[in-house]
Amino acid sequence: MTLLGGVVLTAFLAWGVAHVCSTVAALVGGHRGMVLPWLVSFLLLWWVPLSWLERPRTVSPGQAAGLDRLRVTVQIPVYNEDPVALRGCLHSLLVQTRPVDRIRVVDDGSVRDDGSPMTYDDVRAELFERATARGLEVTWDRTPNRGKRHAQMHVLATDDADVFVTLDSDSLLDPDAIAEGLKPFADPKVTSVAGHVVVLNHDANALTRLINLLYLPFTRGLRSAQSVLGRVTINSGTLAFYRAPIVREAAGVYEHETFRGRPMQMNDDSMLTFYGLLAGDTVHQPSALVFTLAPERWSHYLRQQLRWMRGTTVRHLWWLRYMPLTGVVFWSTVAEYVHIALGLVIPVAILTDPGLRAHCGTLAVAGVAIGTAMSYLMALRLFTVRRTDMRLRQLLLLFALAPVAAAWRAVVLRPLYFYAMATCHRINRWGTRTGVEVTRSARERTT
Repeated sequence: MTLLGGVVLTAFLAWGVAHVCSTVAALVGGHRGMVLPWLVSFLLLWWVPLSWLERPRTVSPGQAAGLDRLRVTVQIPVYNEDPVALRGCLHSLLVQTRPVDRIRVVDDGSVRDDGSPMTYDDVRAELFERATARGLEVTWDRTPNRGKRHAQMHVLATDDADVFVTLDSDSLLDPDAIAEGLKPFADPKVTSVAGHVVVLNHDANALTRLINLLYLPFTRGLRSAQSVLGRVTINSGTLAFYRAPIVREAAGVYEHETFRGRPMQMNDDSMLTFYGLLAGDTVHQPSALVFTLAPERWSHYLRQQLRWMRGTTVRHLWWLRYMPLTGVVFWSTVAEYVHIALGLVIPVAILTDPGLRAHCGTLAVAGVAIGTAMSYLMALRLFTVRRTDMRLRQLLLLFALAPVAAAWRAVVLRPLYFYAMATCHRINRWGTRTGVEVTRSARERTT
């Protein structure tokens, strides 16, 4: 963060504190006891203004030459993936402006009879032919189904690369994704880099349009703010970069993590990021674009969210236990739970106090107005990625629907999060599909 940025942020917060105090006091008719809880609620949204200070990491010519010497291995775990989507993923990897050195695919016991006109054998043959022509080393192994972590460590535990890249098999890389994702490693303190995740099948149906908006507060909100501080807590397995020694040293531990005596196979991305946090800085590179297939069925989407939420709940416990008490990660985790508690306490206080209940309508209108403004502020991130597969009309429609996403988070995702917290011990492996769930149509593009 620059000095000017820090001054601007401090001034913004000071202005906000003053106005929130006076506004809340006026809204609640002099009940100043509610000023502090409301004020704390606003301050706990620290990541919203901070996220706008994020900028892509750049390098000098000398640093670029050093990055070119890094040996890069990309690992792609495959489980019941649409072969057409997998083929597209591998194609996007083969046409990178910064070629990788090694591609390592592990099929973790996928079901073969998915009805696709293309088979994994077809994809494998094409990959080997094209990679050989480019001088790239390729491996493709099939293992019994043991979960994503085992699929990753099946090859990464002994790979001698300098940087490991984890890539989901349904994702498509922007041609410059690898080149951009490596740039932060010019800083020796950086141990991991999160790619910028964008929804590929953005216009498939109402659900994928909604997911476009639902991803933003995390991918370009909290994660961007954490990146400014060098403390990104959760990378997306969709695209992430790690200094290879950190991952190799975790072999034998990472794939055998347990929680309450049960194998912990979910939330693998946050565990790898956790290793990076313990060793140095973890950042996000908004110019390293990756396009991913979002769920197209509500049942798939809700199962995915529940799995992510349960895994994040477990990881919160790890951060509170192992991260420094004086560090950003520890206190931002505490702040998240305080914010959740206030979200429950404030409405109860308003409804149970006769004086405050008299202003219930006014407070509800104010809350909706603030929520709408915040949702539109975050939705502005839609305009930071230029896409040839999305017309301006589609983009403007998505932006207009931002409050719908905010309402969905409040009405559906928040109660689901409470349920996930209470049932976080129900740990599974891949957990989202027993067969191919999302296919990639020929009309989808990645630019």
